[in-house]
Amino acid sequence: MNPLEPRRTALILIDLMPRIVALQTAPLGGPVVLERSVALAAATRSAGGLVVNVRVERPGVDVQPEGSEFAPEVVPQEGDLEVVKRTIGAFGQSPLDAELRSRGIANVVLAGIATNFGVESTGRAASDLGYETFFVTDAMTGLDDHAHDFAVSYVFPRIGANCTSEEYLKALS
Repeated sequence: MNPLEPRRTALILIDLMPRIVALQTAPLGGPVVLERSVALAAATRSAGGLVVNVRVERPGVDVQPEGSEFAPEVVPQEGDLEVVKRTIGAFGQSPLDAELRSRGIANVVLAGIATNFGVESTGRAASDLGYETFFVTDAMTGLDDHAHDFAVSYVFPRIGANCTSEEYLKALS
């Protein structure tokens, strides 16, 4: 992975909410993804990059299911961007693209749950919108191994680049 200009880089964390972190997932458990995402976010902030915290709300309901807030470890901090999505991906029907462009973001780095839903959908849109798109494959998990592996091995290389947490952290420095 080539070096990234941190001030032009956004780490987008998808759906790290208690009810989603608690789901049965593979190849990693939600708590592992959460822990790795916390480390990525801290490094991104420290380097001067933007952290985008995304959570989903079900449209058309008055009360969201229990556990729909951000996990305590990823509650947005000062300088972070919070996005509430009502679609599978974070760009649809949200201000995310406008917010990233207003900050001069060129690189989108994705982590979270679930690989083959929110992460993939957000990555496809980021690529379509012209962002250099990266997938931190050891900081995401799917609802099952097959779905995760298919997205990582077949879909992601066609719309961006895969990297590990270690490779991303090295590219930031």
